Amino acid sequence: MALIEIHGMRFYAHHGCFEEEQAIGTHFQVDLAFTTDTSKAEVSDNIADTVSYLDVYQVVKREMLIPSHLLEHVAHRVGEAVLAQFPDTMTVKVNVHKMNPPLGGQMDSVSVQVALER
Repeated sequence: MALIEIHGMRFYAHHGCFEEEQAIGTHFQVDLAFTTDTSKAEVSDNIADTVSYLDVYQVVKREMLIPSHLLEHVAHRVGEAVLAQFPDTMTVKVNVHKMNPPLGGQMDSVSVQVALER
């Protein structure tokens, strides 16, 4: 079993509870980690024997295009999509960061992390 991580995927999306966030959008960062059996790929050196992180990125990108009010919903939806698209994944952890959130003060981000498993 191996842990594969993708750090710092950046997207411009329209997630948020405020009308302005939904209309204008803002920047998000997604970190994702998943476990899968890579023993065959470790020997074969063939991408067909593992879960391609390029393909995982494409799933995350697709899900980030769908507007949601809550980061909790976005993170859960991304995790469910990865598990559904890649049956060899056993667990997935998704951390969605909203950069520069409109909270009336200065901060880098707020984030929600969810962990899902089969």
